[in-house]
Amino acid sequence: MQILAHPPSVRPGASSRGASLPLPSPESLHPSLWRGSQLARSGQPCLPTGHDALSAELPGGGWPTGTLVDLLVSQPGIGELRLLQPVLNALPPQRRIVLLQPPFIPQVASWSAWGLSSSQLLWLKPDRTADALWAAEQVLKNGSCGALLYWQPQIRPESLRRLHLAAQSADTLFFLFRPAKVAQDASPSPLRLLLQPAGDQVRIDIVKRRGPSHDRPLFVTLGAPSFGVKAPATIPSAPPASHPATSPALAPAAAPLTGLPLTSSTESDDALVDQRVFDAPQPRRVVPELV
Repeated sequence: MQILAHPPSVRPGASSRGASLPLPSPESLHPSLWRGSQLARSGQPCLPTGHDALSAELPGGGWPTGTLVDLLVSQPGIGELRLLQPVLNALPPQRRIVLLQPPFIPQVASWSAWGLSSSQLLWLKPDRTADALWAAEQVLKNGSCGALLYWQPQIRPESLRRLHLAAQSADTLFFLFRPAKVAQDASPSPLRLLLQPAGDQVRIDIVKRRGPSHDRPLFVTLGAPSFGVKAPATIPSAPPASHPATSPALAPAAAPLTGLPLTSSTESDDALVDQRVFDAPQPRRVVPELV
């Protein structure tokens, strides 16, 4: 005897009267599901980007918190921080903004011109990549900081997955800056953007998002950089991170974080980190002469 899943006269998705029954939306089945032709609903809270054209193309309508956001830059200093200026300004002042291994010395005057207090910034400059990865993981797991901006030109796939999992434990904004050449590499990040300079704008190519592919680039106009703004001569910084076995985790927000002095400058560039970090000058070698 043949058993039919439904009567022969009734089609799947249709009632016995011939009327089609509405199919449930993927989002109603599970928040991680979405139609391929639509932007996914972000499972984490999102913060406005401050750029309408960009927000309209991102799932959730903004920068997702508690997740890894991969920003791929053709070179440092093309305006990537000015792109993030609106969302950094929107963070509560009691939540720190961590700058981990920036390619330039942070420019205090420009940050102050944004309305961000120097006490809100925390500059971490570990000596080793392993220490920087450990520091990033502790910042994300701690959850007291509002944003982590991490520059890392080379990183292993397992380290990416580890940081992505750590980011999901809190609501910290996590931006990882990497070279544009890794755009074709696999990444656990659900949002990957390729940034390139375009005059007073920045060109944004959406490499990966939860939703349909986006073939046309976006052009976002950036505000003019700030020059000559007086600011405090120091910003908080932390000593180089040591090995995880000997270094305590980051202190919570209620605990004071000590800092190291950093001389500020009155110059600025698009990245707001205006001076490359050069090695200390070596003593001049004197070659003896024969008399």
